[in-house]
Amino acid sequence: MTDEFDVVVVGAGPAGSAAALAARRAGARVLLLDRADFPRDKACGDGVAAHALDVLDGLGVTGAVAGYPPLPRLRLVGPGGGAVARALPRPAYTVPRAVFDARLVAAAVEAGAELRRHTVRRVEARDARVVLDGVVAGRAVVGADGAGSVVRRALGQPANPDRHLALAIRGYAPARPGPPEQLIVTSAPRWPAYAWSFPIGDGRANVGYGEVLRGEPLTRAHLLDRLAALLPGTDPAAVTALRAHHLPLSTHRPTPGRGRLVLAGDALSLINPFTGEGIFYALLSGALAGAAAAGGPEHAARRYADVLRRRLGVHLRHSSLAAWLARRRWVVDGAVRAARRDDQVFGAVVELGLGDGRLDARTLAMIGLGLASRDLPPRD
Repeated sequence: MTDEFDVVVVGAGPAGSAAALAARRAGARVLLLDRADFPRDKACGDGVAAHALDVLDGLGVTGAVAGYPPLPRLRLVGPGGGAVARALPRPAYTVPRAVFDARLVAAAVEAGAELRRHTVRRVEARDARVVLDGVVAGRAVVGADGAGSVVRRALGQPANPDRHLALAIRGYAPARPGPPEQLIVTSAPRWPAYAWSFPIGDGRANVGYGEVLRGEPLTRAHLLDRLAALLPGTDPAAVTALRAHHLPLSTHRPTPGRGRLVLAGDALSLINPFTGEGIFYALLSGALAGAAAAGGPEHAARRYADVLRRRLGVHLRHSSLAAWLARRRWVVDGAVRAARRDDQVFGAVVELGLGDGRLDARTLAMIGLGLASRDLPPRD
């Protein structure tokens, strides 16, 4: 005997909660499964961009960042040491995932989704339903179960290969002195790689370091050494709650689904290859997946692939192109110089890295000018 639902969502992170909310708004009976109880920690930079809040507004969720101060500025340091620091087009926030995810799960439950703690191990498509572990069935299933997605494996899709997968370590440290701002410091050694420091507003900052995998193992000691090198004044011994995690980059995405099975968020490798941003993509793809699953389960994958392509296809192509260009460190240095000279270029870079922006002719031209002036000393 199995419990049957219209939509079963595997994974209750941002992608899964958004999928449950969207499916409930479509009138579906929804089951939300996760292997953990909430609140629970999740290795992440904790950055919540304004684009993510736009998606939540569309789902009727308010208060997701309540109690956390806005971060009005971003400082980006290029591999060559040049920097740009400007006001963000719209403020961002840093909200620990233990708080943020629990708020989203609570919103999904309040909207009528049923939440259960369950670790999914087996996914079987049977006629007009998908059966999970022989105990739960859904007319459609959304796989929002992260980088090691069981649903993705059930679709026959392997994990991302090296060069399309990053490894990062994250922890919490005393916030840096000075005005609150998001800080991203790119690294010439081990490129592509960067460290970050995102103040929370309670005297702490989320700090971390990550780099793209290139076929060699990375140790915890190496990651912490690079963190300390890029964030001077950060003592690795004083960083708490250290956790490492994989980032499946959007430069290598599986098919969005098949039949009644669809993927969202990290399970679909929706991590921005330029910045590592994932929460906006998780929320947006989750909302689209949940709506597609509820709107006709037998064609969920086809409907989802169409709407995802219309909504994010151009952006994903542009962000992949940006990542390809950024393999050359001097291109990133040129972009930093261009963003320092031109606020519109800065805004375009932010939109490309934190939202669903595109590379435009003006930005490319200004980066070209930045490359032409690469022998000039950097200016603040």
